[in-house]
Amino acid sequence: MNKIQASYSRISCFNHCKQQYKYRYIDKLKLIPNPTADNALIIGNTLHLALETNLDNARKFYYSQYPIINDRHIEEMMKLEIVVPKVKSILEQLNIYSNEFRISNSRFIGIVDLIVKNDDGTVDVFDFKYSNNVKNYMESGQLHIYKYFLEQLGFKVRKLGFIFVPKCSIKQKNNEDLYQFRKRLIDETNKLQIQIAEVKYDANKVIEFMSNVVDVVECKEYPKNTTKLCDWCDYQNYCLLEDDIMILPSNTRRERKIDENPDMWIYADSYVGKSTFIDNLDDLLFLNTDGNTDNTTSPVLRITDVVTQEGRITKRKLAWEVFLEVIAELEKKDNDFKRVCIDLVEDLYEHCRVYVYNKLEIQHEQDAGFGKGWDMVKMEFLKNIKRLKNLGYQIIYISKETSNEVTLRSGARYSTYKPNLQEKVANVLAGTVDLTVRAYIEKDKRYIQLAKDENTFGGGRFNFLINRCELDMDAFKKALVDAQKQVNKDKSKEDKPKEESRRSRKSKENKLVAEEDMYFYHGESDSYWKLSKGDVIDLGDGLSSEISKEEYEKGIKTEETQESIKIQTASMYGEIKHNVEGDDKPVEDIKQEEKPRRRRRSKKDEE
Repeated sequence: MNKIQASYSRISCFNHCKQQYKYRYIDKLKLIPNPTADNALIIGNTLHLALETNLDNARKFYYSQYPIINDRHIEEMMKLEIVVPKVKSILEQLNIYSNEFRISNSRFIGIVDLIVKNDDGTVDVFDFKYSNNVKNYMESGQLHIYKYFLEQLGFKVRKLGFIFVPKCSIKQKNNEDLYQFRKRLIDETNKLQIQIAEVKYDANKVIEFMSNVVDVVECKEYPKNTTKLCDWCDYQNYCLLEDDIMILPSNTRRERKIDENPDMWIYADSYVGKSTFIDNLDDLLFLNTDGNTDNTTSPVLRITDVVTQEGRITKRKLAWEVFLEVIAELEKKDNDFKRVCIDLVEDLYEHCRVYVYNKLEIQHEQDAGFGKGWDMVKMEFLKNIKRLKNLGYQIIYISKETSNEVTLRSGARYSTYKPNLQEKVANVLAGTVDLTVRAYIEKDKRYIQLAKDENTFGGGRFNFLINRCELDMDAFKKALVDAQKQVNKDKSKEDKPKEESRRSRKSKENKLVAEEDMYFYHGESDSYWKLSKGDVIDLGDGLSSEISKEEYEKGIKTEETQESIKIQTASMYGEIKHNVEGDDKPVEDIKQEEKPRRRRRSKKDEE
């Protein structure tokens, strides 16, 4: 027979439901804490802390147990702030021997809330109960068990009793505002009286407890006991609905899967075809803000202000309120959509701004105080975007792009591209998706830029093998799958060297071979360079970051005369080798060859 260290709560749990006992004491299932303001465990601990120390400590403890504090939490604390002084006024009249006295031996463990010492050397034992259910506790065997084990420790127990701290359970009425309700709450709580109820010792309660301990030790099966009380059981969903509500997953590795439906953000200039591209996905719901839906066929919901007329009264439902209603409807999961697309996300952000302005009765973020208005708009927007994302649908954002031309001192220019959204919000929003890409048109063809570029807002968790693909769903998904297959291949063969880029490859001698035309801007000389397919360059000479052909062509047009425009090739950095494989010249000889010196262009040259 296995021995256990029994406690009153443990045996009570076994008697109530053996399945619950198994979950708690044998399987040791960890639960997500109940966030309700009147959580019995949190409230009980707060009450004990307030009685043992002070209300300030209790208040800090109570609020620290919740990630968000609302009106209900404040009201629970208001009630405690009224009843705790009443209890303390009673305790001040007693000769307290110990608070939270711990009984612990091989057979039993328990904590006695209060032991009071009498003049004749005996003690009285009390337990606090923050409850109105007096009858139920008066019939429990808890205090009888405490008396039995305390007397084994040498105490002479004279009286047993409960100190009942009553709860005020009134609710706010429909016709009450918050001030009226809290005033009534204070009045009702002030009327409550602390009750001390004496319990007559019954040895049969101890015998029954010991018998139950034997039952627990000998138990082999743990059937569930389904009653109305299941509604108050922490394991209800896990037990009856078989939902897994454990905090921690099992310690087993998950299989890496190919994700063909990542959450993504695509942006482009007008008429590039970003909405039409996304419309190729099945089971898609468009949340449209600009009314441009003629070229798409998926179901669409307009996110716009809704104006209704009731007699002479005009009512307006703001677009952001419509969006919140859509989220609430999607939360019901009573639909067959698999993905949701917000088109356009920057318009949705502006709708959020208007909603917050209206709520705060301001006309601009600055009217709410330094930084406060802007922060409230951002928090409202991102909070509900994350709420939507957590529903499990594939989330897609569509935006228009903004471009900015940067002019260097030499007159050369390059362009930067980003979504039409505030930078700080855009940076956070990009973190809610797996991939952010730009679509564009080049020579009447439409492309998606997959490669990361310092002048283009975008990126993600995929290392694509190609720099771009056509704005076609099949081509995009192929690039997506290929990128993930390559990751899986590298993970399974850790000793295999990294696969070389399709566009260029580096040799062991720190040289680069262009496998297609490549374009660069060199900051030192304010010049643009082109490498033709097959050219070899020495990377030791500090070639700058790669740019697009579009940026290259814009850059060279800024030169004053065509004669001064020289498409510099890799020969400025070292001898070009068009056929590395067939060259018999040793690498050492290549390194020793004299390279032409690059001369910095001056104003005299330009004149």
